[in-house]
Amino acid sequence: MKPILFIDRDGTLINEAPPTYQLDSFDKLTFYPKMFEFMGRIARELDYELVMVTNQDGLGTPVFPEDTFWPLHNFVMKSLEGEGIHFSKVHIDKTFPADNAPTRKPGTGMLTEYLNNPAYDIANSFVIGDRITDVQLAKNLGCKAIWLNEDANLGGAEINDKAEDLRKTTVALESTDWSKIYEFLKLGQRVVTHDRNTSETKIHVEVNLDGSGKANIATGLGFFDHMLDQIARHGKMDLNIVTKGDLHIDEHHTIEDTGIALGEAFAQALTDKRGMERYGFALPMDEAEAKVLIDFGGRNWLVWNAEFKREKIGEMPTEMFFHFFKSFSDAAKCNLNIECKGYNEHHKIEAIFKAFAKAIKMAIKRDPLSNYLPSTKGVL
Repeated sequence: MKPILFIDRDGTLINEAPPTYQLDSFDKLTFYPKMFEFMGRIARELDYELVMVTNQDGLGTPVFPEDTFWPLHNFVMKSLEGEGIHFSKVHIDKTFPADNAPTRKPGTGMLTEYLNNPAYDIANSFVIGDRITDVQLAKNLGCKAIWLNEDANLGGAEINDKAEDLRKTTVALESTDWSKIYEFLKLGQRVVTHDRNTSETKIHVEVNLDGSGKANIATGLGFFDHMLDQIARHGKMDLNIVTKGDLHIDEHHTIEDTGIALGEAFAQALTDKRGMERYGFALPMDEAEAKVLIDFGGRNWLVWNAEFKREKIGEMPTEMFFHFFKSFSDAAKCNLNIECKGYNEHHKIEAIFKAFAKAIKMAIKRDPLSNYLPSTKGVL
């Protein structure tokens, strides 16, 4: 089964031409920045079939004669082919939006040959486009979207609400940078869903190490939730953690086991460390000086040089901060060196969590052009 890249034309491969948005003359034609370089790499290096899907409003009618369209379109296609970018098919819908034709994006009428076809892997395919209709097309096809969203204000609350829903369900990457699109398609997302259930806790963890900083945390401990949220936001990863623990006894199992479950999820997500930086460090916040060093080298170790004078911050016992990071280190098989000095107890632990997130972000960064394993041992 072969995955497909369903690729829009205007606003994706070539730039849009406002105010008419009809590319009907050569003086309107410019190519999307970096598109040739990274579409070329995608075509040469990755095993996707390329299919173009474009709406051309009223093509063939007096408002958009075909003789103004085809010379420019054929030039675009020859330019792409000259860079080794070959599309197996080009699907063009010529209707107007008011026609509500099933062939017009986001309708799938032009693409029925790919649906329920054992030759194609639709679930692992992508629609690449700049409009919200391209994202909707991906949802209708049953695949994911890569959204080159150039419009910060999509046009009102209803459309923006729809965009947020699609971001949650369908958008795999939102970027206007073709190098990021190439990197995403080559490296893939490091996404893990992990459950850890014991007689004391039941924990569900979802991690996307290549996310955007979205968090949904519910451990039953408000301050702990706030600290875990810092990991997601400052580490630019998506993090969903739901912990149901024996808080009627105390907080110990909930905090420690969440650290274990999160570390186990990281260990799964970082199975292949080729091209990864491996090491990370950060030193930030206010009057609190926090230093966190991390090495995802396959061995667990924790150095903890931080003292707290208060027994609790929020509902969280300060003695449990050490246990959380020790649990994470053991489960993720990483070295952690944590130091902090300061006066405000809240600032100190928040600085540690933020520095921890920044160190992780640095350490898990990957180079899509490198297959280098960051170890002289040849294994991590």
